[in-house]
Amino acid sequence: MNNPNSPTYEIAKFAADLRYEDLPERVQQQLIGFFFDYIRVASIGQRMEWSQWGMDYAAITANAGPSSILFSKQSMDPVSASFINTLYSGSIDADDVHVGAMLHPGCIMFSVALAIGQMKHSSGEQILAAVAAGYEAMIRIALSIQPSHFKRGFQSTSTIGVFGAAVTASKLLSNNEDSTLEIAQAIGLGASFAGGLTQFYHSGSTVKRLHAAQAASSGVKAALLVDRGFSGPTDILEGKDGFFRAYADNFDASILSQDLGILFKISEVAVKPHACSARVLSAIEATANICKQQRIEVEQIQSIYLGIPKVIQGRLTSTAPKDVQAAQMSAPFSVALTILQNHDAEVFSLNVEDFETGMMNQEVMHLTSLVNCVVDEEIEKTSSEESVSAKVVILLKNGEEFSNMIIAPKGSIARPFTLEDHQLRMKHELSKRYTENQINQFEGLISQFPEVKDIAQEITNFWLK
Repeated sequence: MNNPNSPTYEIAKFAADLRYEDLPERVQQQLIGFFFDYIRVASIGQRMEWSQWGMDYAAITANAGPSSILFSKQSMDPVSASFINTLYSGSIDADDVHVGAMLHPGCIMFSVALAIGQMKHSSGEQILAAVAAGYEAMIRIALSIQPSHFKRGFQSTSTIGVFGAAVTASKLLSNNEDSTLEIAQAIGLGASFAGGLTQFYHSGSTVKRLHAAQAASSGVKAALLVDRGFSGPTDILEGKDGFFRAYADNFDASILSQDLGILFKISEVAVKPHACSARVLSAIEATANICKQQRIEVEQIQSIYLGIPKVIQGRLTSTAPKDVQAAQMSAPFSVALTILQNHDAEVFSLNVEDFETGMMNQEVMHLTSLVNCVVDEEIEKTSSEESVSAKVVILLKNGEEFSNMIIAPKGSIARPFTLEDHQLRMKHELSKRYTENQINQFEGLISQFPEVKDIAQEITNFWLK
């Protein structure tokens, strides 16, 4: 039975009705910036060994199709393309993030929209509207059940990412008078595919590399199944045996519709300058500031004080990470790694390769052991759902002491990257793949993306150059 007043149905109706011209200009500009960042992060992620594992998997599971694989001449069915492109962009912990919702939306939404958009020959405006709808649905659903969902052991990029993917894909697939119902049913069907546990925080493994990718492909699968005749409960989020009650101890369904279409949650999304937890970015920036100003040598360091809020104590404060994924989630390791970097680089960015190298560097491991994480009252007061503050104090063996405090890191909503920043960061990364002329053409394509008439032609032509 379809209930047009149910929270699930309301978010579906919002998504169905949303048009690009309805978006505030600020949100339109953010989408272009996030698109630049998506391509930058995917380019880095494509080089990771697990991306090749994903392609090896696709070689025995994927079908030929209309959806291109980033940075290649290959194309696959939209489920497989969404999986691979999200694996590239969502596996290195450098993708955009909503801190309060505890998830990464962009890697999923852009991968899904490009895959389905190519199949449907969608325009740039249609794709960006679908991306915006997916961001909004994914973030609002997460905010409705956080932090209870996380405390239950779920990783919300994976669990709730399915809903964002289903909304984005279904919006592009339907575009008719039944769009609201189809999107609601895709959400309902997709809920049965939702999964993603956080045991990796304790035991290690590479499973988190797959979390966003499985969410993207599962959401696309749900939307395609509805498009072919299957259905899902249209009250799946709030229902008696629905998602909220099954996946959280506490929830607030009113968040789904509160100021929906007026206040866009995408405006609360931050962009990461480094491939690590969003909650350690301030610690990295504070450390980099000290090192850039003081030119400290490793052998001079006696100890390092890291002031933190209680929320990251334990989970993000390990001084003995088990693997690269754990190192990316370790504030002490990130601080130690930062000390040994080139802080004068045009684009200072810690990537997965830096963390991999750092794990084998005895100096980094020694410095990690010198970091003492302390719950700091000032840091506790200045941290919020939007960003986590940090205070770093480096004590030298000669008694000198240098400190720096960052309340909100670069890339957070309080200190966002400009469009020019995004362009520079993407061009810096793509210079490892393409000529300057090719990069300029692609920059122009994204900058003018709302004017694109058929994404299938435009994107395919670029990757084939």
